[in-house]
Amino acid sequence: MKSIIFTAPSGSGKTTIVKYIIEHCSELMFSISACTRMQRTYEVNGIDYYFLSVDAFKKNIAEHQFLEWQEVYDNGFYGTLLSEMNRIKQLQKNLIFDIDINGAKDIKQYFGNECLTIFVQPPSYKTLVKRLIERNTESKLTLNHRLEKAKLELKSANDFDIIILNKDLEIAKSQALFLVQQFLK
Repeated sequence: MKSIIFTAPSGSGKTTIVKYIIEHCSELMFSISACTRMQRTYEVNGIDYYFLSVDAFKKNIAEHQFLEWQEVYDNGFYGTLLSEMNRIKQLQKNLIFDIDINGAKDIKQYFGNECLTIFVQPPSYKTLVKRLIERNTESKLTLNHRLEKAKLELKSANDFDIIILNKDLEIAKSQALFLVQQFLK
């Protein structure tokens, strides 16, 4: 089983790119992350994320039920459940992840050469700020947290196998699809 990880700061376009790749690569299946953040109105539990309470998430940590997990914000946990990885393995599919930078590094270490990591780079920090504001999904506090985290994440781009510049979304999607298809061959 191979795995492909897309990572980047929030607002970089990685989720849009991942959805595009899934539509075009039947041998891939999206690894649904677990999280403790509030579910957005357009999100579906078990499709976009597994939405867990903080207590339930911590119980899973204590029971070693995660391949990787991070406390990204204060009581804001994200992680990959082992049961999710096993579900996809039973379907004989390869994994595709849309996760944060630290989780990406943990999963890369787990899978080694059977894993491709792709960092989606926004054209500029200013563009990233604009995208996050226009998305209108964050409170002022969470927006500020995401922007502070983004500054650190952007410095980690060279830690990953490939960097895709998302200046033009259609070009970025095409580049990503080509790279993924080559890796899966």
